[in-house]
Amino acid sequence: MLMASAVVVWEWLNEHGRWRPYSPAVSHHIEAVIRANPRGGSVVLGQADGKLAPYLIDLQSMQQFRQDTGTLRPVRRSFYDPTSAPGQGVVWEWENDSGSWTPYDMEIGIPIQAARDRQQPWLDLTPIGFCYIIDFTSMSQVNRQTQRRRRIQRRLDVAYPLVSGTLPKSQSWPAAGTGTAGGASSSANVTPTTPQPPCNCQQCLLVMSVKAAATAASTLSPQGRKGKQSPSLGARNGSPRSSSLAAAAGGTRGSASASAPVLSSAGPLSPRAVKAPAASTGTLSRAGLATLSRPALQRIAMAQSRALIASGVPTVPVKNLNGSSPVHPALAGITGILMSAAGLPVCLTRPPKLVLHPPSVSKSDMKPVPGIGTSCRKTSKKQARQGKTPEEVVKKYLQKVRNPPEEDCTICMEKLASPSGYKNAPGQPLVKPDLVGKLTKCGHVYHLHCLVAMYNNGNKDGSLQCPTCKTIYGVKTGTQPPGKMEYHAIPHSLPGHPDCRTIRVIYNIPPGIQGPEHTNPGKPFTARGFPRHCYLPDNEKGRKVLKMLLVAWDRRLIFTVGVSSTTGESDTVIWNEVHHKTEFGSNLTGHGFPDPNYLDNVLAELSAQGITEESIRE
Repeated sequence: MLMASAVVVWEWLNEHGRWRPYSPAVSHHIEAVIRANPRGGSVVLGQADGKLAPYLIDLQSMQQFRQDTGTLRPVRRSFYDPTSAPGQGVVWEWENDSGSWTPYDMEIGIPIQAARDRQQPWLDLTPIGFCYIIDFTSMSQVNRQTQRRRRIQRRLDVAYPLVSGTLPKSQSWPAAGTGTAGGASSSANVTPTTPQPPCNCQQCLLVMSVKAAATAASTLSPQGRKGKQSPSLGARNGSPRSSSLAAAAGGTRGSASASAPVLSSAGPLSPRAVKAPAASTGTLSRAGLATLSRPALQRIAMAQSRALIASGVPTVPVKNLNGSSPVHPALAGITGILMSAAGLPVCLTRPPKLVLHPPSVSKSDMKPVPGIGTSCRKTSKKQARQGKTPEEVVKKYLQKVRNPPEEDCTICMEKLASPSGYKNAPGQPLVKPDLVGKLTKCGHVYHLHCLVAMYNNGNKDGSLQCPTCKTIYGVKTGTQPPGKMEYHAIPHSLPGHPDCRTIRVIYNIPPGIQGPEHTNPGKPFTARGFPRHCYLPDNEKGRKVLKMLLVAWDRRLIFTVGVSSTTGESDTVIWNEVHHKTEFGSNLTGHGFPDPNYLDNVLAELSAQGITEESIRE
């Protein structure tokens, strides 16, 4: 157990295995949602921070879910000393390459603040695994190997939410007990009390029954000898890790008895089929059962599984409880305990791993893609178009309308029979505000003045896109920075495409300076995550997609410079509405295979950018 009072920091796990803290405002919002609904549910992060609008947190699975991509990331609820940096509202940040500030992880920010409070001149981060020195005199971070310095700053923010009561060292939702430690935290002082009985839902009944079985099993002596009794599974002596390991060992060595709960191998789990241990094993209080958390149950079950595998006992994989969706790890752990207690060997299926790249491929194994002569394509800076004025470009795609219909112009929302609501841009030829035209392909009608204003607001590349139906007139180009696109076939198959090789596409864009076509001309932009590896099946449709991607690359439509929806960083290279598959051997993030609809979907996305089979022939 932790201190009687602590600050709560909610964190998410990034792709590098680092726990990144949410802001104090977001943590306060999550705690408020938990207080309002202690039984769990979901938290809409955009209500606290507009930049997090696509994200939800599912409190049952402790996962962050991104609604537009389906990406899942684990989250956790961590407790820290109220006198530490998060309790004081202190945020330590370092200056990144783009000149903006990035907050340190809690495991770094807290020691930095503690060292400052002790008035140390510097802090060596090597003991916690980072090759940096924090120099408080110059307020800089120094790389011990390269001696490169980055500026750091100490910023005051709102303090993270404070909770009081009996607090566990680790948090899993829903927690074993109720009250402050169980997740429905409150900033008011709470006197620890005996946990109340859980609800009567199937999951809670199952959890409590399993805890009773596991606690009872730990009191049994190893079979065939009368030795020292194994420690109780409910004990929490020392750190949670050591007590959990001790509990796992006790649960593994303990043999099943006739009074152990029985798990039927047919049909779904039913809490009514799980009986509490016989009275001979001792009476167990609900307070004792509530001390066993879900992570402990998982560790116990995995320890049992490893012991069985090591001994060569045939095992039964536990993959699914209802036959339709993946098993939650905690439920898999519970199932393993029940099956082991009944004398059934158990092997908990490990969660799938993220496989971003194929096995290593030699240069001799990289072959040209059939039907495509080259293996590399480069783009340079955009060349300014000379000649036609915006009015001349727009008129090329219009038919003049002498008698405008009684409708609104959907750009300026004024009547078509009335003058346009837009004014002439400075330096542009005068356009009469009452001229009305009809786009030749789609037939939608607008003020000529409005279309010219829309064109001046865009890329000014000689193309026009109908704001109503998105029909493209001319050749649409984008604002992708200069870079290189490589592509070749490799002798490995993608999941779902076992009968063909794989096309690997590698994009590489260096950081640089934004041009006149970008949002902030003259300002530097960053390029994170390059080179980016993407994959297509080497079949007829996959090669067709590659040819169209080459056209999109030449037209500078695959990337753009903007704000990253993942990190919130501005002035950085981001994807531009054409989805790519960046996972080779898995589909954990939604950006991998198998995905039977992907090729059709990406062809539709390319078509929306004006790239069709005719574009390939051209």
